[in-house]
Amino acid sequence: MAGRRFAVKAVDWMAFAERVPPNQKAMFNALKTRSDAIAAKLTSLPEKPPTIDWAHYRAAIAKAGMVDEFEKKFGALSIPEPKDTQTEKINAQEQESAKIAANYIQESKARVSQYEKELEKFRNMIPFDQMTIEDVNEAFPETKLDKEKHAYWPHRPISDL
Repeated sequence: MAGRRFAVKAVDWMAFAERVPPNQKAMFNALKTRSDAIAAKLTSLPEKPPTIDWAHYRAAIAKAGMVDEFEKKFGALSIPEPKDTQTEKINAQEQESAKIAANYIQESKARVSQYEKELEKFRNMIPFDQMTIEDVNEAFPETKLDKEKHAYWPHRPISDL
């Protein structure tokens, strides 16, 4: 039992709690309470189960071979433990998530540098209230009026009336 206890990974509940969205705090608290209850129950159990006093049962039971038969069957009893098939999948998902996160961080840093350049451009331009139409069109080319598409702007052509 002690070997199994040490094999279980400890959960960093503080780091886990930081990542829980506010709308899921109740579910997180229920999970932590249940986990703590199970952990407390496991730690209260002895490391090895108490040994059976076969001599006492031989003296107490009248039928001669019954205790020997039970002892032999009990000694041959082995309870299979389930094999861990999910750890490899979890580790693979963790590695994949780490790669995705590293890629996202790299892309975010590129976006941040691009936004900083754009912000620097805005900081260095003349104030908007001092700009002329030509200055606005130069600073923001997407706002420039297309004379071919809207030749009579802000008025409509006579043919449209």
